Amino acid sequence: MKLNTQGRYALIALVDLSTRHEKKRVSLSEISERQNISLPYLEQLFVKLRRAGIVKSFRGSSGGYAISKSPESLRVTDILKAVDQDLDLGSEKKVRPVKEEKTKEEALSAKMWEQLSANIYVFLHQMRLSDIVTDQLNPCPAVPHFVSISDS
Repeated sequence: MKLNTQGRYALIALVDLSTRHEKKRVSLSEISERQNISLPYLEQLFVKLRRAGIVKSFRGSSGGYAISKSPESLRVTDILKAVDQDLDLGSEKKVRPVKEEKTKEEALSAKMWEQLSANIYVFLHQMRLSDIVTDQLNPCPAVPHFVSISDS
């Protein structure tokens, strides 16, 4: 799995939307400005998120978007799938054509990739939007240099 910009930006935009709970509806231009994500890109993402039932859109002068479910009920996997994020690390079709036979070594190492993919999926499936919004995530002590947050 490679988390593409659609998945990253969808999560960022939904966290932004979730933290604006005092304002029921938020325009994409506001999110675009705050998060430095292009408005046309957000529009494409929110079409997908709306079709998946994750957000609702409202027209008119007080229009905008709102999350249609509680952040506690929105799993990260649902959000990523809504924007066509591929959640399969061990997909063989990306490695070689179907008709070619795998070597023994490829078959053995494929098990590791499948297990890694499954573990990542389970991690993301257990994670909810509310976990991100309420900052309930702890950095992994085994790899502290992977995570650094800057307010600059």
